[in-house]
Amino acid sequence: MDQVRVQLSRWVRAGKLVRIHKGWYALAAPWRRMPVNPFVIACSIKPGSYVSMQSALSFHGMIPEYVPETTCITTGRPQIIQTPFGRISYRHLKRNAFRGFYTEAFDGQTAFMASAEKALLDLIYLTPGGADRNYIDGLRLQNMQDLNPGKLSEMAACFAQSNLASIPALLREPEFQKRMETR
Repeated sequence: MDQVRVQLSRWVRAGKLVRIHKGWYALAAPWRRMPVNPFVIACSIKPGSYVSMQSALSFHGMIPEYVPETTCITTGRPQIIQTPFGRISYRHLKRNAFRGFYTEAFDGQTAFMASAEKALLDLIYLTPGGADRNYIDGLRLQNMQDLNPGKLSEMAACFAQSNLASIPALLREPEFQKRMETR
């Protein structure tokens, strides 16, 4: 095993490999056949996690901003990892709310991705004051027609929090819908 570590260190120094995190490596650019996807890396480093919050909302076209950090949800410990391919943040969520994600393919590789509804609810739940009307309005949500109201209500119930149960009704309010359409 020591010989393997020595060889890996040599390849990193020679520029043939890029060290991502403890025990995780990628081929350096000249030898790489596929692009490195930060979502795939994030879900691989911590199995049993899925991409969510702003990262997933941006992926689904629900927010206009570029998101420089990949945020994943896990039932394990929260953690922040800085990699050569970007920063990865793992946020903890209780088991009964750990659902609402699917497998997404990226150039022949896969990662678990939260649905748009689940990513929005994760963001609101894990952000202090996230259920506040002003906070939700400040997200500048787009493509609201793509949200499934039934799925949103079902996912909100998994959190067992009264402030999240009111989110589907808030998003359906005509006044809120008009503000979102003008953006």
